[in-house]
Amino acid sequence: MPILDADTIEIFSRSAEQTRRLGMRLGRLLQPGDVFCFNGELGAGKTTFIQGIAQGWGSIDPVTSPTFMLVNEYNRLDKRTLFHMDAYRIDSTIEAEELDLDNMLHRGALLVEWADRISSILPAERLTIQMSWVADEQRQLTLVPTGEYYENLLRSFRQRSFGV
Repeated sequence: MPILDADTIEIFSRSAEQTRRLGMRLGRLLQPGDVFCFNGELGAGKTTFIQGIAQGWGSIDPVTSPTFMLVNEYNRLDKRTLFHMDAYRIDSTIEAEELDLDNMLHRGALLVEWADRISSILPAERLTIQMSWVADEQRQLTLVPTGEYYENLLRSFRQRSFGV
């Protein structure tokens, strides 16, 4: 396994609740226009982590997987919107482009599960979160920033979460 660069964070979560709590810490930093891209096999914990992000962000709506809806919207009391997309069932770039990502990013933040399926239409600068199933109660999360904004965001997350 290669050595991670200084801006990448690798975390091993020992429970769904710990994964959710980590998401809450990251969600407190979420801003309109942010793009978080999630990749990993079924059961890796993507939706659990996103539930935490939405809770930390201040969602007043329950978070569910958008597998069949493609995009769920979550709101806060201040009327800001969080978009949660599942690209698993998207068959082409053309189909993904019809979802109007620019409008979503103008109105709020975007969290994309199975982002590798539509990476060519996502902004180049983003936070990529690779999740892996390790054992029944253990997941590996690798957070990789692309761009200075996301490098700074991860520095804040690291400081708030681990004090380093």
